[in-house]
Amino acid sequence: MSSADLTATPRPPAIARRRLSTRLLRSELRLLFGRRRNQALLVVLALLPVLIGVAIRVSTGEARPGEGPPFLDRVSGNGLFLAFTGLASVVPFFLPLTVGVVSGDAVAGEAQTGTLRYLLTVPVSRARLLVVKYAGLVVFGLVAAVLVAVVGLVVGWALFPTGDVTLLSGTTVPATEAVGRALLVALYVSVSLAGLSAIGLAVSTFTEVPVAAMATTVVLAITSQILDAIPQLSWLHPWLFTHHWLSFADLLRSPVPTGAMVDGLQLQAGWVLVALAVAWSRFTTRDITS
Repeated sequence: MSSADLTATPRPPAIARRRLSTRLLRSELRLLFGRRRNQALLVVLALLPVLIGVAIRVSTGEARPGEGPPFLDRVSGNGLFLAFTGLASVVPFFLPLTVGVVSGDAVAGEAQTGTLRYLLTVPVSRARLLVVKYAGLVVFGLVAAVLVAVVGLVVGWALFPTGDVTLLSGTTVPATEAVGRALLVALYVSVSLAGLSAIGLAVSTFTEVPVAAMATTVVLAITSQILDAIPQLSWLHPWLFTHHWLSFADLLRSPVPTGAMVDGLQLQAGWVLVALAVAWSRFTTRDITS
């Protein structure tokens, strides 16, 4: 045995685990953002505010309050509202579709291709791998929401006059503050989709057919929104994970009423805990390596 072997300091296990988790997260993010399908979904999301802006710009008529997506009638007067209109347009369907596809494929897709069993040969627990996958989904949802907001801001600035923004409460704020509020809206939207990401991940652990997991997740999101629109089921609405998705409109008031958004964040936290518990229970007992 050499003197170098005697003096070598073993790497602390905690540091080794931290580096392993970081490497897994980086690998997961490369996988999510490197897939052509996911890139195509992001491109479609980015094109939506562009299409809305161009349609308003070439239109000869003025949008009336209440027609079309929220804030549509304000875009021609101030292009910064295109960011809010874009987010309000993608939240009911396109963003849930994107999150449903990506989260439904998280485990089922790798189980189908056989790469999941190779991941489990790495000295890392299944619970930690599940957490890393969920973290990747949350980051993807955040990037998707921020992308829509940023594209809306850029296109709105390019096509329409911009300046101080009059909020829904009648208060006028500087354009820089309006941009900050748009980014806060994107952040709230991404957190609002955290519950759906967890549900999709849980569904993905029950099958090796990714299309089935994707479809199930998207159908659950649509069904929840349909139930939320039925007045006779008002007793059920506070428990639906889609109930507070559009509460971000409160960020366009001054002062900002936080009640509905806090309720929405608490609701998402509850759904995340339940869905991740189901995913953990299934994933840690599932036979994948055989």
